[in-house]
Amino acid sequence: MLLAPSILSLDYAKFNEQLAILNEKVEMIHFDVMDGHFVPNISFGPDIFKAFRKNSDLFMDVHLMVTDPEKFADVFIKAGADNITFHYEVFEDLDKCRELIHKIKDNYVKVGLSIKPGTDVETIKPLLDELDIILVMSVEPGFGGQKFMESAYDKLRELKDYRDAHGLNYKIEVDGGVKKFNARQIVEAGCDILVAGSFVFEGDMRANIDSITF
Repeated sequence: MLLAPSILSLDYAKFNEQLAILNEKVEMIHFDVMDGHFVPNISFGPDIFKAFRKNSDLFMDVHLMVTDPEKFADVFIKAGADNITFHYEVFEDLDKCRELIHKIKDNYVKVGLSIKPGTDVETIKPLLDELDIILVMSVEPGFGGQKFMESAYDKLRELKDYRDAHGLNYKIEVDGGVKKFNARQIVEAGCDILVAGSFVFEGDMRANIDSITF
């Protein structure tokens, strides 16, 4: 299991201090890129990402919550992203999703696909053999601090069973409402990568990270 702290919750007044802890304690960090259109919030662009890339060798997991993922994928690939995840719901078209998956892979970057709580796993099964990551949103995307939706457990089990049955290699990632009390249950359901924001950055970061990794 990997922990991917979401830097949406990082205290930018303590950028150097908190990034140093992440460099010490985790293997990857998660960037939520929001455009104020696909989701109602706005986060940050490539310049802030470049500051992280310049100061860290961690795996950079970029989650595009945007209506134009082709454009943003290009920008963040050039900025040094290791993985680009975009939303199925932007297109709701398997061929268009597949086209962008291939475009990202052609740039030697890993690719993920994300689904909102209301999207069934069945919808995206034809794409699973081409993905490195499938990101299950366990909250409605766009804001931090929401409560974990337990409907995500069934999706995790379904994705794990499908992977095992078909000999696939994608990682299963969960984003939203991940805390100390539910982390183990989420992993037992099939999750490989836990995205956690507010839980990691509030209080003692080292203790918080230690409490959720096992």
